Amino acid sequence: MTKEITHWAGGTEFTGTPELWADVTNPATGRVTGRVALASEPDVQFVVDAAKKAFTTWAGVSLARRTQILFSFRELLNSRKSELAALITAEHGKVFSDALGEISRGQEVVEFACGIAHLLRGGHSENASTGVDVHSTRAPLGVVGIISPFNFPAMVPMWFFPIAIAAGNTVVLKPSEKDPSAALWIADLWREAGLPDGVFNVLQGGKTAVDGLLHSPDVAAISFVGSTPVAQYVYEEASRRGKRVQALGGAKNHMVVLPGADLGLAADAAVNAGYGSAGERCMAISVLVALEPIADELVVQIAERIRTLRIGDGRRDSANTIDMGPLVTKAHRDRVAGFVTSGERAGAEPVIDGRDVQAHGEEGGFWLGPTLFDHVTPDMEIYREEIFGPVLCVVRVSSYDEAVALINANQYGNGAAIFTNDGGAARRFANDVHVGMIGVNIPIPVPVAYYSFGGWKRSLFGDTHAHGTEGVHFFTRAKVVTSRWIDPSVRSGGGLELGFPQNA
Repeated sequence: MTKEITHWAGGTEFTGTPELWADVTNPATGRVTGRVALASEPDVQFVVDAAKKAFTTWAGVSLARRTQILFSFRELLNSRKSELAALITAEHGKVFSDALGEISRGQEVVEFACGIAHLLRGGHSENASTGVDVHSTRAPLGVVGIISPFNFPAMVPMWFFPIAIAAGNTVVLKPSEKDPSAALWIADLWREAGLPDGVFNVLQGGKTAVDGLLHSPDVAAISFVGSTPVAQYVYEEASRRGKRVQALGGAKNHMVVLPGADLGLAADAAVNAGYGSAGERCMAISVLVALEPIADELVVQIAERIRTLRIGDGRRDSANTIDMGPLVTKAHRDRVAGFVTSGERAGAEPVIDGRDVQAHGEEGGFWLGPTLFDHVTPDMEIYREEIFGPVLCVVRVSSYDEAVALINANQYGNGAAIFTNDGGAARRFANDVHVGMIGVNIPIPVPVAYYSFGGWKRSLFGDTHAHGTEGVHFFTRAKVVTSRWIDPSVRSGGGLELGFPQNA
């Protein structure tokens, strides 16, 4: 039997418009395992109304109480995250250890939010003018919408909602319809942690749900992660209506390997960062930039490692021997396979062809093995486009300057990495490349929670990154109070004076 995956509002599940559903599949088998309710416009309004109603009281809850609930949520998540990881593996397809990893990284933001009180402090200036005091506060925005992608159904929402809730906002999470169960599991965990009804809500669905959040006058801010075209749409639609927006888009992350680098370390990193989670990561390395004369040896070492990888069903991997699972849907698998065909036709050299994979799983799974292309050039489609699959492209360059120019000419600016034993080159690289996140001998430089996550150029629309202090500022706004209390025994400042107030 297939399960029904519904919305969550006001502390409980509800089905909404019953005739609107979409299938949810297990990518490792290709079989339908559930159906998810797709929101209608009335469903959107119902969920937003629940969040709006809850905000009237949640914003007034003390910081001490909010923090207690966050700590409780953190403890429950830590003790039960294997349940959530199993849900993610069943609907996304990533192996169990990878699912646990994404939860742990999301949990770091929960832990950051547990200490939010000192970041919400205002300032106070006594006697700024004669008898006049000034103080500032950080106030919550209201109802905030989170639109998250399929590739990290737990971690990406956790980039946003812990800080939003800790700051006094209420949340409507719109997860991907491809793997929607994690969001409901998280909602129930919040209920168990003692979060009041309506503070955390889940709206399932597709474009109707997204547009409903973008257009609703009751939604004050939108946090989005997804492809660049949709990120730009979200930013334009929401900002046009006066909403605060952080819209994180696509990527084409480069990893530069300089002569003198540890080639074994670089090869390991390229495989880990290129094929982890089947390449369905916005921080995946998709372009390896190899300086001559080390390119030949590096390609050989990467290919050797790829041939040791086991592709299969992570749900049946009690010994943790499966390295990579399937792609999320058949349509996405076919799209990525189309890029492999395109690269071959364009003249790139297919060192490893993932279309020939022999997976440890059912034939109906959405399998595509790791693919390695050598001699890729910037004019090829496999270089220009975000593939979002297990395809690694090797581009050969003759100098450091050529490598940096290649990165800076790309439309995306999410992340970049350099592998070198030259500290001067590493320092120069960090200053030279136009991206938001940089790794030195680290292929996936996802920052810890107290630093911000976000790219440059067409990898980010809006001016605010996720989590860290930027996240706190995104989910709050400043309020400044200027006050004077009159001492009856020393009355001053009375009388009529129409000139602009002057401080003295």
